[in-house]
Amino acid sequence: MGKKIFGKNLILVKVKVERLVDLSSKGNMALVVAAFYKFVSLPDFAEKQGSLLALCQEQGIKGTILLAAEGINGTIAGSREGVDLVLALLRLDPRLSDLEPKESYTDSYPFDRLKVRLKQEIVTLGMPEVNPNQEVGTYVSPQDWNALISDPEVLVIDTRNDYEVDIGTFQGATNPQTDTFRQFPDYVDQHLDPTKHKKVALFCTGGIRCEKASSLMLSQGFQEVYHLQGGILKYLEEVPTAESLWEGECFVFDQRIAVTHGLASGTYDFCRSCGHPISASDKTSPQYQEGISCPYCFEHLTPEKKARQQEKQRQLGLREQ
Repeated sequence: MGKKIFGKNLILVKVKVERLVDLSSKGNMALVVAAFYKFVSLPDFAEKQGSLLALCQEQGIKGTILLAAEGINGTIAGSREGVDLVLALLRLDPRLSDLEPKESYTDSYPFDRLKVRLKQEIVTLGMPEVNPNQEVGTYVSPQDWNALISDPEVLVIDTRNDYEVDIGTFQGATNPQTDTFRQFPDYVDQHLDPTKHKKVALFCTGGIRCEKASSLMLSQGFQEVYHLQGGILKYLEEVPTAESLWEGECFVFDQRIAVTHGLASGTYDFCRSCGHPISASDKTSPQYQEGISCPYCFEHLTPEKKARQQEKQRQLGLREQ
């Protein structure tokens, strides 16, 4: 199925998209950033890599697409027509026909290169037996999310990593203080109890981590597990600022660093030494040296790494002259 869908029908995809693309949009230089995922059985996932990579390269697409037996996960950037072509190609597979991306716009590429990779998991929990295709929590729309997390009987958990939570989260949410998603199962084992925590609401950037987290918790006996459909990005896109319970900015895994309501670009930069998001206030710290250190990595900076970062910064300065 994979070779037929992603090979012979490529011309058909292009014809369909050319008919659908608004010609007036070609004069708009803004790039489209599309984030998408779907948990679905794809035993032939490896067959899709070649054609998908070729089309992305042809259209000047940058970003990352992960393919696994459990589904697909990607964030890509490119022209309106290029992104539409890629999505149309994916949707030719009946199993991906309802793929719905979350889109935003930027004036420059938020990614340096293109990657189409084959993986064991499309989001790494480290527990392949956890399968959202078999069991998943209850989806809650952005419009209904405020009412749910305002219920005092509901435990609200941010399933993202600690550095993501640092720059923004929902009011009253619990931070598991994990460094990677792989640590989430240990957090559940050590801090949560299905006999005490009757209602749990989970959220993450785009929704994908919550699908696995909710599947994990249901498998461990938690009865009512809810998660934000479309994640924080969909909430920021659809819920008016005046009604929002979101505080701060939302970290994203590209060169925009963070977004705010309406998916507008945020105010954060990132440390070139450790990758941690940094604010304008962080840059005023005596521990901040551009490209070398920031308040989050200064104390762990070895002389050897400092020397390497100084040389990288020197080379960068030469290129910019």
